[in-house]
Amino acid sequence: MEPRPVKIYDVLRYARGASPVEMVLDGYLNYHFLTSSPDLRRPKLMLERGINAAAAVSAPDGPRRPVIAIRSSPWKAGHASNPWHDEFDLDHGHVRYYGDHKPTTVGLPGATAGNRALLEAWSLHAGTSKRERSLAPPLLLFRSSTVNQGGRSIVKGHVEFCGVAIIERLEHVVQRDPASGRSFPNIVLDLAVLDLAEAGDTIDLRWIDDRRNETLTVTQTARHAPASWNVWVAQGRASIPRVRRRVVSSRVKTTEEQLPVAGSAEERLLEELYAFFDGRKHAFEMLASRVAAQVLGGSGAVYRDGWLTRAGGDGGVDFVGRLDLGSPTSNTPLIVLGQAKCVTPRSSIGPDQVARVVARLRRGWIGVFVTTGVFSRQAQIEIIDDQYPWC
Repeated sequence: MEPRPVKIYDVLRYARGASPVEMVLDGYLNYHFLTSSPDLRRPKLMLERGINAAAAVSAPDGPRRPVIAIRSSPWKAGHASNPWHDEFDLDHGHVRYYGDHKPTTVGLPGATAGNRALLEAWSLHAGTSKRERSLAPPLLLFRSSTVNQGGRSIVKGHVEFCGVAIIERLEHVVQRDPASGRSFPNIVLDLAVLDLAEAGDTIDLRWIDDRRNETLTVTQTARHAPASWNVWVAQGRASIPRVRRRVVSSRVKTTEEQLPVAGSAEERLLEELYAFFDGRKHAFEMLASRVAAQVLGGSGAVYRDGWLTRAGGDGGVDFVGRLDLGSPTSNTPLIVLGQAKCVTPRSSIGPDQVARVVARLRRGWIGVFVTTGVFSRQAQIEIIDDQYPWC
């Protein structure tokens, strides 16, 4: 079988009766070509509802549901048929999706076929064993897309591919119908959109073919799966921060960009600083406090020295200061917590070390991290994405 890749943000033509053998339809990739199995024996994977669960298959190692296709229609949000608003934040790998229980639905949130499929899937996505997670149906995410043709805006018949996701959290909620004012129960899911960077932000839909193939075991279906999916299956919930999709900001710097130019006076000074302060932790903390005072005081605010914490058991904070913003008669004091790490210049400061200081910050406080090393890519991403108050 030839690969059938689909990329995040690809707009696909979704026509109910379209042929599954034509790759392109009306100038767009044909959804049915991408999602239909090559032998055309299996039913089409339709998107007629918000939640579209493929039929379970009886495989050699037991039954499994191959996939669930999720479709969100932003243009319907607020209407009687869809009075809630799904949230898509693909840059940070998060989607908040509401189930298909409606004000007129009788029974509990599992009464509809869509919600029932998601509740069944949740029991596997939340599984503690590799076996359970391997059987969990991946969620293919789509949202309706408006296209312009001949000067007209067409709101139906096109969908945008938004990636593949796992269920990170499921809650039972009560919503209110804006038209009637009646409240009704539903479920809401927080979905972790998987990182597909290793495959160029694409998935190969042969993976879904394999999951729908009743002759293959669930282990065999992983041959075309995204690497991030296989990591999650093997390691479970703890791996979600590592496999979640993140669009790297241009503010993230490489090791070379953080270090002085090779052979420069700054590089020699950094090496001398490290050699002098290596093994003299408290002395380096004093230097770090002075660096923080110079950097923060240069902003026009008034920096006031506090104290160095006692050696050992500092809880992730090595020095404390205060930054006064405003005039002497009307100012806002901000507490500054600082961490100092004297390490070899090419050593990386990881997100766990940053998190120790973050855990101590309260509302309105600032964190400062002074080091002779560099910050790892993941540490920078978490600082930027979570908008920590750092310098």
